[in-house]
Amino acid sequence: MDSDLKQVTHIDNVRLGGDEKSVVILDQTQLPNRTVYLTLRTAEEMYDAIRLLQVRGAPAIGICAAYSIYALSRQWPLTDYTAFAETFHAQKEYLNSSRPTAVNLSWALNRMESVVAANAKAPVEAVLNLLGAECRAIHEEDIAMCRSISEHGLGLIKDGDGVLTHCNAGPLATSRYGTALGPLFLGRERGMRFRVFSDETRPLLQGARLTAYELQKAGIDVTLICDNMASIVMKNGWVQACFVGCDRVAANGDAANKIGTSGVAILAKHYGIPFYVLGPTSTIDLNCPNGNHIPIELRDPDEIREKWYAEPMALPEVKCYNPAFDVTDHTLIDGIVTEKGICRPPYTESLAALFATRP
Repeated sequence: MDSDLKQVTHIDNVRLGGDEKSVVILDQTQLPNRTVYLTLRTAEEMYDAIRLLQVRGAPAIGICAAYSIYALSRQWPLTDYTAFAETFHAQKEYLNSSRPTAVNLSWALNRMESVVAANAKAPVEAVLNLLGAECRAIHEEDIAMCRSISEHGLGLIKDGDGVLTHCNAGPLATSRYGTALGPLFLGRERGMRFRVFSDETRPLLQGARLTAYELQKAGIDVTLICDNMASIVMKNGWVQACFVGCDRVAANGDAANKIGTSGVAILAKHYGIPFYVLGPTSTIDLNCPNGNHIPIELRDPDEIREKWYAEPMALPEVKCYNPAFDVTDHTLIDGIVTEKGICRPPYTESLAALFATRP
C-alpha cells in the first residue's frame, strides 16, 4: 500500500482524549482547506459537534457519541450507583437529541447505557471501566465492519468501472476505509482502477469538500460534478454503478441518506444502472416499518441562502425548505451491502434474516 493511500484510509477523525475525560475530533467543517482538531470537554461542546456536523457520517457519529458519554461520565463526582445511572440517562438523552435521523447515534448511546443497566450491583468505578471498554469496542468493531463492507462491495464492481456517489461515506464518516467509498479504497490497494463521479451534494457540499478530497488524496480518479449533472454522466455511459451510504434503513429496505440520494436512485433506475446502499447493520432499524416512519431533520434555511457565498444568493424574506435527508424507496435499491453480506429484495425477508443469523 502506498503511503498516501494508507494516510487517507487511516484518518484519525475521532478518538478519546488522553485524560479519558474529553473527545478529540477532526473538524470536518474546516476541510478541505484546513486541518483542525477540536477537544470536546463539555456536553454542550459534544452536542454541538454532532449538530453542527463537525463530526458527521452515521458510524463516526456513533463512535463519537460513545466516547462522549464515557468521557462525561468520568467527570462526575458520583459514587452512588442510582445517582450515576440517573445522570447518565439524562446526558444520554441530551446527546441523542442532537440529530434525529442517524440511527447510529441512538444505537451507540443505548449500547453504552445497557452496560450501566447490566451492572447495577457493581461499584461505580467498575462500571466506568466497563464503559471505557465498551466505547473502544464500538470503535474497533466499526473498523472491522468497514473492511467487511468493502470486501462485499468490491465484488459488485470490476476494474475500470465508473462509480457515482453522493455525499460522503469514506474514512472521514467512519473509522477506516468507509462504507460507500470503502470498496474503492480497497480496490485501489489491490491495484484496481476506477473512475468516480462525486456529486457536490448541496447545500453543505460534503461531496466536494470531503469525498473529492479523500479520493484525490488516495490517487483515485475522481471527477466532481454538480448534483444536477448526474443524469448526463449516466446517459453518457460513464457510470456502471452507484454507491451511497445510509443513515437509517427501515425494515422494508427504504433507506434514508443525504438529501438528493433518492433523485440519484431514480435516475439510475431510468438508465438501468445498479444502485447500492452500503452501511453497517447498526443503521438497520427493524422497528421502523418503512421510510414514512423515519424522522427527517430540517436544518437552518440560511444554509441554502448564504453558506459558502460571499453574499446571500437569495433575499432574506425568501422561504427555504432545507431537509438534511431524503428516503430512497426500496424498489429503487438493487442491494443493501452490510458487513454480514449483501441483502437483496424482498428486503422484509433478507434484512430480517440478516439479524436472525447474527451471533
